[in-house]
Amino acid sequence: QIKESATLTRDVLEQHFSDLKGTLKKLLDERLMSLLQEVDVIEQESIKPLDECQKLIEHGVSTADDLLREGESAVDGDVGTQNEKLCNFTKKALHIQLDSLPEVPSLVDVPCLSAQLDDCLLTILKNQIFRHGTVASRPPVQLEEFVEKPGGILVRWCKVDDDFIPQDYRLQYRKSTASHFEDVYVGSETEFIVLHIDPNVDYQFRVCARGDGRQEWSPWSVPQIGRTTLVPHEWTTGLEGYSLSSRRNIALRNDSQSCGVLYSKAPTYFCGQTLTFRQVLFGIETVGQPDRRDSLGVCVEQRNGYDSLQRDKAVCISTNGAVFVNGKEMTNQLPAVTSGSTVTFDMEVVQLGPCSNEGGNFKLRVTISSNNREVVFDWVLDQCCGSLYFGCSFSYPGWKVLVF
Repeated sequence: QIKESATLTRDVLEQHFSDLKGTLKKLLDERLMSLLQEVDVIEQESIKPLDECQKLIEHGVSTADDLLREGESAVDGDVGTQNEKLCNFTKKALHIQLDSLPEVPSLVDVPCLSAQLDDCLLTILKNQIFRHGTVASRPPVQLEEFVEKPGGILVRWCKVDDDFIPQDYRLQYRKSTASHFEDVYVGSETEFIVLHIDPNVDYQFRVCARGDGRQEWSPWSVPQIGRTTLVPHEWTTGLEGYSLSSRRNIALRNDSQSCGVLYSKAPTYFCGQTLTFRQVLFGIETVGQPDRRDSLGVCVEQRNGYDSLQRDKAVCISTNGAVFVNGKEMTNQLPAVTSGSTVTFDMEVVQLGPCSNEGGNFKLRVTISSNNREVVFDWVLDQCCGSLYFGCSFSYPGWKVLVF
């Protein structure tokens, strides 16, 4: 690991500084071209009036020279033509203003180009370059624990650098056969349940953090492999009144008039695990109209012909927060299930008497949590139950429940 990470770090540093040098050269070339263009523009704009002034002066000198040669010719001519030439010369000389010259700007008013180059840029760049980049012997956060979930993995991570103050964490994962990681969580929590995980398949995970008030992310943690052997929770297909997602872990109560309890495909909830129901946001109307028969819960067996889980061999919570055990309402009540609510069921076995294939006294300690409140009670059964079904029932359309 040390040699592999050192080689990778060298490659990253060399590539980064190579890219940086190319970018800096490009920026310097662009700045040079911009300054040279400024020189060209100033030169052209400043020299134009001087060129025009020079042309006027040269034209005046040429005209005066022509007039001078014409006067010399008039003086040197014979007497007959001399008077005529002198008359023409006099008239022409009167029309030409030999004493008129264009205004020539003074030397101090004529632009004199120069380049102003501040050497402090090198000092600034030098200080920035010498502070650019760091080499860390270990990342400030590391993966800590993987907990199997049905069709998912609960990933936990922790901070290992006492001087590092995290603002956000970033979790990525990929199948071991894939070439690229993808983001699965960005936030301030130190754990996250990654869903849509295929059972008995290796996945690689890595996490990094962003320091308080900073934009860049820290180095990635050492990638670690996690997997789940638990098949995902799925709702039973084919029940009129409910529509399912493609993975069959989300159930939507549609506008069908048919009523009934929607059960899980199989008894996939085992004691010692946490079963979670989450009310998913759905369009403008986020939840349906509540009814006293509505329920979310677990049961020993599937029973058709019921319109609610509020029956024998089942524990459930109604959307109004009432808790039912074997069809009887408890005095303790939880908050009502609303948009975005999460309800969890936790169970552990407390056996009262001998349990055999013929059955016997069997007790489960149940904890139901909703909106930061919970109720704990013992659920007595007349048979051993290694696994349980889960189910839901809603009377009105608009309820959409994710199970995991």
